[in-house]
Amino acid sequence: MRALRRLFCTAALLGLSGLAALPAHASASAPKDGVEYKTLPSPQPTDAGPRKVEVIEFFAYYCPHCYAFEPLLADWVRKQGDAVVFKRVHVPRDASVLPQQRMFYTLESLGLVEQYHARGFAAMHVERLRLASDEQVFDWAARAGIDRARFIDAYRSFGVQAKLRRASTLMQDYGVTHWPMLAVDGRFLTSPGMVAEGAEGNPSETQLLQGTLQVLDQLVAKAKAGKK
Repeated sequence: MRALRRLFCTAALLGLSGLAALPAHASASAPKDGVEYKTLPSPQPTDAGPRKVEVIEFFAYYCPHCYAFEPLLADWVRKQGDAVVFKRVHVPRDASVLPQQRMFYTLESLGLVEQYHARGFAAMHVERLRLASDEQVFDWAARAGIDRARFIDAYRSFGVQAKLRRASTLMQDYGVTHWPMLAVDGRFLTSPGMVAEGAEGNPSETQLLQGTLQVLDQLVAKAKAGKK
């Protein structure tokens, strides 16, 4: 039931037509708690330290909206410098997604995310590769120029298995129901789906993604103010 609910929320809240059809009663430039973002009832621990703000993106390689968001978010992260500690969590779903999730955490364990993350998205959304089995992922990694044996060793390692368990725990602790979703300082959540709830008119997906970054800016500023 939990997996079906996550899948339903992904489709219902982030479908292209659904985004534009959601009610409009607020603005990303003046986000409201409970509309464009929400405050978690119980703050979650972070690893950012006392003067930095942790931002976590919950995403999935198969998700077209995560793919559309990636270049905008990556540019935002680059502009933050050392003020923000940015992390990614590839969400679980079912057996067909597990190889993609393992692929991400294998890249992370090998220190190759920055080099290959966008290529992982492109494999699914440009090349139309399914990446629904271990062998398909291994073949992609080898074609991408990663040593196949080294990749497989990491892919099957206890370290990657631990990352998978941690992803499930974080998803549950933060109450993530759809993606992409952003957690700020262990206290706030926002997403394009939430921004759509307060959007005026019929914004495009790009406008909603940009609006999400506006909300993100304000949540980061709010978190920084609380650390002074």
